[in-house]
Amino acid sequence: MLVYQDLLTGDELLSDSFPYKEIENGVLWEVEGKWVTKGACDVDIGANPSAEGGEEDEGVDDQAVKVVDIVDTFRLQEQPSFDKKQFVAYIKKYVKLLTPKLVGEQQELFKKNIEGATKFLLAKLKDLQFFVGESMHDDSSLVFAYYKDGSTDPTFLYFGTGLKEVKC
Repeated sequence: MLVYQDLLTGDELLSDSFPYKEIENGVLWEVEGKWVTKGACDVDIGANPSAEGGEEDEGVDDQAVKVVDIVDTFRLQEQPSFDKKQFVAYIKKYVKLLTPKLVGEQQELFKKNIEGATKFLLAKLKDLQFFVGESMHDDSSLVFAYYKDGSTDPTFLYFGTGLKEVKC
């Protein structure tokens, strides 16, 4: 199994269980999330509580909740949304922090293509949800989520250049 960690914080943000598609010249990765039910599930084991001297409503008190698989699996933490000025300031800081961690050709490709990726994200800014990894570190990579036209499941966007592949 492959896990993708944030180069800046080491937080696990994605795994190969969630296939991605590279967009914006590989700077961004697009991943489809899904709403799933977590927690209690109603299992019929064929027992008849009234025939066994039990009450009709002896159910377990667990509560099922709906969660987004990626958010739940990687314990992503939602952050307040950004306005355009805050977002541009974040991107400038992110580029400054990430660039030294990249090597050779990867660094040049990132510098060359981050502007296009930023414009792509700015065009969707009002529709984006913002997430960070479990550590909630101030200097971490952001993970973005939005709903494509008509979709009931979110699509996630990652800075692919800011992820490190780790074999588990």
